[in-house]
Amino acid sequence: MNSDARGALNRRKFLRNVGGGIGAIALAKILSEENLLTAASNVSAEADTLARLAPHYEPKVKRVVYLFMHGGPSHVDLWDPKPDLVKYGGMPLPDSFGSVMTRRKVVHNPLMPPAREFRPRGESSIEISDFLPHISTVADELCVMRGCHGDSVNHPQSVYQMNTGSILMGKPSLGSWVSYGLGSENQDMPAFVVMPDPGGGLKGGPPAWGSGFLPASYQGTTMRPGANPILNLKPPAQVTGRQQQSTLDMIYKLNAKHLEDRDFDDSLAARVRSYELAYRMQTAAPDIVDISGESKATRDLYGIGEEPTDEFGTRCLLARRMIERGVRFVQLYSGDTLGWDAHNNLEDNHSTHCAKTDKPIAGLIKDLKKRGLLEDTLVIWGGEFGRMPMSEKGTGRDHNPWGYSVVFAGGGVKGGMTYGETDAIGLRAEHNKVHVHDLHATILHLLGLDHEKLTYFHNGREERLTDVAGNVVTEILS
Repeated sequence: MNSDARGALNRRKFLRNVGGGIGAIALAKILSEENLLTAASNVSAEADTLARLAPHYEPKVKRVVYLFMHGGPSHVDLWDPKPDLVKYGGMPLPDSFGSVMTRRKVVHNPLMPPAREFRPRGESSIEISDFLPHISTVADELCVMRGCHGDSVNHPQSVYQMNTGSILMGKPSLGSWVSYGLGSENQDMPAFVVMPDPGGGLKGGPPAWGSGFLPASYQGTTMRPGANPILNLKPPAQVTGRQQQSTLDMIYKLNAKHLEDRDFDDSLAARVRSYELAYRMQTAAPDIVDISGESKATRDLYGIGEEPTDEFGTRCLLARRMIERGVRFVQLYSGDTLGWDAHNNLEDNHSTHCAKTDKPIAGLIKDLKKRGLLEDTLVIWGGEFGRMPMSEKGTGRDHNPWGYSVVFAGGGVKGGMTYGETDAIGLRAEHNKVHVHDLHATILHLLGLDHEKLTYFHNGREERLTDVAGNVVTEILS
């Protein structure tokens, strides 16, 4: 068909307008019976993928702040005390532990004691390392899951799995699934916001917060450090609000016609919606990222204006401000190219990263509780895996996906408790084990979403975050 014939009645339009008439009547009857007629017949409602949606059941929390410690923090040096590592430090791994898959064949290296002491904290007496003196002050708010495990010893695959449920790149992230399942509480802000470490270098890259096969409007919106956290947020100075609105109205009409001619192509529609959201964000986002009105006491709580906590503390405060204003899922990354990846000199590595994050994280939890937000906010602390109990290069540890710790705090979760165990030296999850799929099922459950019902039809099957696995860890629920 040549360009002059575009406005004519082509075969596609003829079949849709004539042959579809009887089918449309039947479809209308079915949708009416299922109470879906309004949504299905309203193009604007269909296009508004970020509209607030109903959960499957009454949620225990409304929003999530996910603190991702990139590189693999050591559970046996932070959260999981192992007296046998102290007792048998310097000795080889006993044969009774069997073969161990590692990246650098450090199986025969000697066991290495924890770099810092563990002490009972709070009324619950949870043992937490001296690496985390500030987080230790909120021990009674924490649920420490010590029996977590995944499926890959490599960073990119494990980053993907912790974020998307799969070791393969290209699947929708947890934040995207939450956005898809619940929409946004604030139509002027994205439902899912990501704040990477300013040093960059995430192993696996942005697909960790991508939307995969879900519409593009569900992917994480990146906020950058500095004066311009969202690029191109402000219109050019010479463009008035009226001029911009007129331009956008015309673009909207052209886009609507463009979409109609292409049977409302989903990817194209998602791109259109992203531009519309960007326009609405010009009003809402500047206020959210402006922390000048926060009190000195609040700034001090997060360590803002101090070294080395200023940068991460600022991002934690921004996370609080965003969830206050209806952002559903906020993810903060700690750790640049190497991050918490302590293959050598674990003492120096973890001292550096704990010093940056410990006070801000404790401040975030305290601030959320003070403002009444913690009771319906889930705070998550974790990395892509843990570290081996054996030494590497004498002072470090290799990757360990077979047993590690993830920490929850907030609404719907019992505080002041531990759940699950690794073996005597922290090598493998052994009791009340929690796979990544179980973690995701539990997070979705707390948000009122059934992980088996939250699906998206793709490539001939109903896909879901937890694939064909996953169990809610009911024992930690309050």
